[in-house]
Amino acid sequence: MARNNRADLRLDAPKGLRTGNLVGLGRNGGHSRDRFGRFTEAIARGMGTPWFLLGLTLFAVAWISWNTLAPVAWRFDSVALGFIALTLVLSMQASYAAPMILLAQNRQDDRDRVQFEQDRQRSERTLADTEYLAREVVALRIAIKDMASKDFIRAELRALLEHLDERSDERSDERAAPDSADESRPTA
Repeated sequence: MARNNRADLRLDAPKGLRTGNLVGLGRNGGHSRDRFGRFTEAIARGMGTPWFLLGLTLFAVAWISWNTLAPVAWRFDSVALGFIALTLVLSMQASYAAPMILLAQNRQDDRDRVQFEQDRQRSERTLADTEYLAREVVALRIAIKDMASKDFIRAELRALLEHLDERSDERSDERAAPDSADESRPTA
């Protein structure tokens, strides 16, 4: 048991390869962090919309209107003190919104980094494939240059036929020549 805990707390392993962390969050801690990250992204995405700004404006207008126009007994924020409660509510909202937006940006940066790495690897593979295909095309061109063309083959065949014709003419002449030599020789 103690050995497992010590292995979980290894600091020499990269963070992604650890099975746990120093705080003691196990595998479920990663899921809750991811859930919290998705929650912060949803909040940040919601705060970046015109509807959020419109809602926040309507909230502030309603707050100020109520504390200005309502009977004094029903007011909960003082106009004379400059709407201190409204300022505190908006400051609290901003103090929570800023870190959530930063968390969402950090998660987006991590996703962008992973996407960039995948794009880089894909580009390297594409470049390697392109270079391989270029080498193959060059090899085919070289092979085609060394390959005999139709004209070359025709010329060689004509030369071979002429050579064969010459040889057959020579043989026929040789056959004819000994017969005439035999006739001119006296027989004893």
